[in-house]
Amino acid sequence: MKHIFQQGQDANAPTLLLLHGTGGTEHDLLTVGQMISPQSSLLSVRGNVSEHGMPRFFRRLAEGVFDEEDLIFRTKELNQFLDDSAKQYQFDRRNVIAAGYSNGANIAASLLFHFQDALKGAVLFHPMVPIRGRQLPDLSGTEVFIGAGENDPLCPPQETKELDRLLTEAKANVHVHWETNGHQLSGSEIHHAALWFQQQFA
Repeated sequence: MKHIFQQGQDANAPTLLLLHGTGGTEHDLLTVGQMISPQSSLLSVRGNVSEHGMPRFFRRLAEGVFDEEDLIFRTKELNQFLDDSAKQYQFDRRNVIAAGYSNGANIAASLLFHFQDALKGAVLFHPMVPIRGRQLPDLSGTEVFIGAGENDPLCPPQETKELDRLLTEAKANVHVHWETNGHQLSGSEIHHAALWFQQQFA
């Protein structure tokens, strides 16, 4: 997978897996990652799917309707990429926190839904429920921040609340931060995510 790896100053800090939104690239969230955890190594990945020339992490059939078969395949692909990257760049595979926006948040949530130990935690900006009708693994000890917009046309509040419930039922520790915004990623959200990150992982 096309990616950027930036070595952090603190080898003990979690490595941040950065996952862009639809149409983004591996460059999009580097500044966001630095704001969330300035000492961390950053692994920023470009999605392997192209939708009319726009990079994504998995296919969709329509707006808000995911291709579940492709989602499962791409989730396994990303998990394997993390395994390989940990060996290549010599970071602790058990100490990875995903930070994703929109489509990137959805693939990060899918990692949580499919693999017990894929992530130590996640910062999910404007995620949806990635897949329904699935038994989630035991996520005890997994810390999750969800940034949500009360007026988000793509991820309505009930979607956020359902994701919160599913993750909480799987024993993850979930913190939801609400803004009055729509689907855009705001500086205030990033600021609150950084405060949460310092409380959980500093």
